[in-house]
Amino acid sequence: MINARHRFGKKLGNFRGSVRLQKIPYAWIYTFLAPTLILYSMYTLWPITATFLYSFTDWTGFERSGDFIGLANYAELFMDPMFWNSIRVTLTFMIVVVPLRVILSLIVAIILNWKRFPARNIFRTAIFIPVVTTGAIIGVIMNMIFDPQNGPVNLILTKLGFVNNSIFFLGTADYALMTAAAIWLWKWLGTCLIYWLASLQSIPEELYEAAKVDGAGPIKTFFLITAPLLKPFAMIITVLTISDSMRVFDLMLTLTGGGPFFKTEVIELFIYRWAFTASIPRLGYASTAATLFGLFFIVITVIQVYSKNLSFKKGGQN
Repeated sequence: MINARHRFGKKLGNFRGSVRLQKIPYAWIYTFLAPTLILYSMYTLWPITATFLYSFTDWTGFERSGDFIGLANYAELFMDPMFWNSIRVTLTFMIVVVPLRVILSLIVAIILNWKRFPARNIFRTAIFIPVVTTGAIIGVIMNMIFDPQNGPVNLILTKLGFVNNSIFFLGTADYALMTAAAIWLWKWLGTCLIYWLASLQSIPEELYEAAKVDGAGPIKTFFLITAPLLKPFAMIITVLTISDSMRVFDLMLTLTGGGPFFKTEVIELFIYRWAFTASIPRLGYASTAATLFGLFFIVITVIQVYSKNLSFKKGGQN
């Protein structure tokens, strides 16, 4: 009887010890995750929640809290012509840069994916360097490059006889937005280039060899083999490019600041103007615009996830 109790107690002790050992790893996981969760809640979740709550208040930011006004900010925002101007500028910018970035990066990727292309790794690095450079720095440098007095762009154009007088590309209403679009396109071309290169390298080499044996030329090979296999990736890359084209705050702020005459004031600069640079800041009003902008971003994200799943489902069926 005593031996049986001793054996039972020993087994029970071993069982409790094993349970404690199993709980320890999970406790350590939560311990290591705690700083990230706390910081994410403080600097991401709370600002998002606070922005939504502030959108229902009349708050300048100088008081401890604003007065609750319900949907008045939303009603005023929808009647504000400058808000719709920022929407128009954002959409115009998006319509211009998205197809250009997707198509140009695909062309460059096809060229650099050609194994006989000389120094292709050097060109890949050179094209990708602007991506890792901050938009604010590029904005400052481009203001010097496009300077109408001493900028190299105007000097070259006048020396070659293309223009008689210097053009203020970033300060003229007719040229500012398109110039900013060209600079943005140059900066972010490398991102799409990497996507396309990865997509091209996923295509089996045997397909190209078979097409070559059948006598297909480069153009026919592209439309019969490359293009169909790149369709799932093209959808994802396009949605990612649309998302990127709406995040131009740092570049546009340093390039034009929204001018001239609000011709380059995208929605992010509209929010920034009312929150920080207005003579009387209206953080509640700016939060309303930020909330609507965030909802639009959520829609883009949902489309991105849906297109990703749809693309790979079609790819799996094929």
